[in-house]
Amino acid sequence: MSPAPSRLGATLREGERVTPLELFFDLVFVLAITQCTALMAHHPTWSGLVQGLLVLGMLWWAWTGYSWLTSVLDPEEGAVRLVMFGAMAALLLVSLCVPEAFGSLALAFALIYGVVRAAHIALFVLASPEDDGLRHSVLGLAASTAVAVALLATASLFDGLAQGALWALALLLDMGGPYFFGAEGWKLVPEHFAERHGLIVIIALGESIVAIGVGAAHELSLGIGTAAVLGVALTAAMWWIYFDVVAIVSGRRLAEAEPGRVQNEMARDSYSYLHLLMVAGIVLVALGLKTTIGHVEGHLHAVPAFALLGGIAAYLLGHVAFRYRHVHTINRQRLLLAIVLLILVPVATEVPALLALAVATVLLWAMIAYETRNYGEGRRRVRRPRVA
Repeated sequence: MSPAPSRLGATLREGERVTPLELFFDLVFVLAITQCTALMAHHPTWSGLVQGLLVLGMLWWAWTGYSWLTSVLDPEEGAVRLVMFGAMAALLLVSLCVPEAFGSLALAFALIYGVVRAAHIALFVLASPEDDGLRHSVLGLAASTAVAVALLATASLFDGLAQGALWALALLLDMGGPYFFGAEGWKLVPEHFAERHGLIVIIALGESIVAIGVGAAHELSLGIGTAAVLGVALTAAMWWIYFDVVAIVSGRRLAEAEPGRVQNEMARDSYSYLHLLMVAGIVLVALGLKTTIGHVEGHLHAVPAFALLGGIAAYLLGHVAFRYRHVHTINRQRLLLAIVLLILVPVATEVPALLALAVATVLLWAMIAYETRNYGEGRRRVRRPRVA
């Protein structure tokens, strides 16, 4: 038997399952998502909404980078484990900066975020000593990361529209790096990659449950209790929409895709890019639920009404795009419901918040009932465990 590898670059992933350390790492991302919701709740304006989504985008891109990394390296072997702990600590500090990411802690956010990304790049470099394709891709990512961090640091010198524009440019260039530098050199374990993103969707949905408790503010009345139950029903519907069929089919298609450029581009587009739209939708819904629980007898203002209904719409549109990327067909009922929900946003500002939540929940479950019946035997075949 050969001795265990002692070099960091030799500790490559072999298993397909998500490891306990990866789940531990994701716990820090829970705080990051919570902080994004808090940022938007403390600034319930359109600019506050945009700020929260920009911060979420940057944090998401950091997280998805580590999901690619741990599809190459075994995170629980050797020094990698220690670097992951360090990255967790840095990500925690970044999360603590989120409420003032556009204010007094803007520069701190940029610099500590740079540390999170630098650790990720360094581990990727060590993972590719003899792989020229992977090394080329990593160096391209390092370049786009450096530009993004520099733009965030520069944005700390400004405020208002200029600051927001620099943040948007940083996010665009950072996320665009892997698209423009090509996908041929990346490596991944498809089963692990799909499972990792499914778990982060669960974590994001958990934030909606947390938002219900925060919004209740240690009170319980008939209205709050009803809103809480509806909130859980809404979150359960969003879980069903993803995990009943979509997660299973998409995971299999990724595993069956041709390894190399085809598989990597599918992973990049459908998971690294399009899952951000889904997660952003969930975070917006969490904001809407938090506000609704706190104002069950009143009306929602424009921003929280958009967060609730527009968040569901964004989640559904993410699914529409996700399916189109995989099978090049459009889920018409999800697209139609997303449009209907967006149309209902102005109406939601004129009716009690509890009614708006109830209508959204009923519409989602009606769509699920239609799809479950319509998929029929096809759904049962998909969900039936495959025999090796």
